[in-house]
Amino acid sequence: MKIKAVVAHEFNQPIAIEDVELDAPKNDEVLVKMVATGMCHADIIATKFQMVPLPAVLGHEGAGVVEEVGPGVNNISVGDHVVLTVASCGECDLCLSGHPAECRRVNELNFGGAYQDGTKRLHQGKQDLSNYFGQASFATHAIVNKRSVVKVDPKLDLKWFGPLGCGFSTGAGAVLNVFKPGVGSSIAVFGTGAVGLAAIMAAKMINLDKIIAIDIHDNRLELAKELGATDVINSRKLTEAGDIAEAIKKVTDGKGVNYSLDTTGIGMITHAAIKALDIMGTAGVIAATQELTFNFTADMLADNRRLIAITQGDSIPQLFIPKLIKAYQKGLFPFDRLVKFYPLSDINQAMEDSLAGSTIKPILMIE
Repeated sequence: MKIKAVVAHEFNQPIAIEDVELDAPKNDEVLVKMVATGMCHADIIATKFQMVPLPAVLGHEGAGVVEEVGPGVNNISVGDHVVLTVASCGECDLCLSGHPAECRRVNELNFGGAYQDGTKRLHQGKQDLSNYFGQASFATHAIVNKRSVVKVDPKLDLKWFGPLGCGFSTGAGAVLNVFKPGVGSSIAVFGTGAVGLAAIMAAKMINLDKIIAIDIHDNRLELAKELGATDVINSRKLTEAGDIAEAIKKVTDGKGVNYSLDTTGIGMITHAAIKALDIMGTAGVIAATQELTFNFTADMLADNRRLIAITQGDSIPQLFIPKLIKAYQKGLFPFDRLVKFYPLSDINQAMEDSLAGSTIKPILMIE
């Protein structure tokens, strides 16, 4: 079928809506008419560096309505309202043990550009196009595996919920699924973009004792306070990891925090996230980090600290996304305060605004 899709042909070049051919869904796949798609930082990175083979249709926080189901799909029906999420095989030991974000084929299925059978569904003439995250939702229609589809209540306004498929789930899941902090615990969140603010909202949801937001933008820190941060630190003038750590310890009676979360990917910030920990504390890193140098004995071994990587909030999307929607409906997870809508045709502007920090979470409305 003929669709409209945003195609990235070359790195560091503007992208635009183009005519594309989309094949019918194959075994275990569904065709979704897109309503809206969130823009994640990973989409922006893919226009600048090798994340997926180009040319490609990007987008991986889609929401839409199922128009067709392929053979073998018995859990999704035509007309279902769905949120799309990342790809996983469903067959490896990690998928079967409830960790689809750690699927043994995760890099292949999300960044290889092809579907689970190794073929592509998107074409321009004789040129095959890659998909992104098994989804390619910057388009009027997308083919996705049934494992990447999460049914939601058809009464919901779908345009809001695509970002739950990646960014918001990643931040909230880091707190709720990975850290699982106990009563009276403390956390420091480095970076108050979409992922960091989702983590702060999740921490507020379970009423942590200290929720410290660290950023260089006062307006974002003010929003972080409104969304649940008990303390905020502007680190613009703090150029050393130890300085940031000391600022955090000042608001935790000198102890440091039980948990820290780096969403920035800046090596010095990751180091600060480690040094800010209390004894036996855990630092989690979500972003793709730069090179990191620290003294293992002084920064970790001496106080029995841990440093871990976190992807996709270690969630089972079909279980976790509905929980976040319920929390949103109860006013406990007000992610709508982070969103700004753009028409799909303004995708380059949405990227610029996201990089500039003027928009926390762009959502593209599919015309």
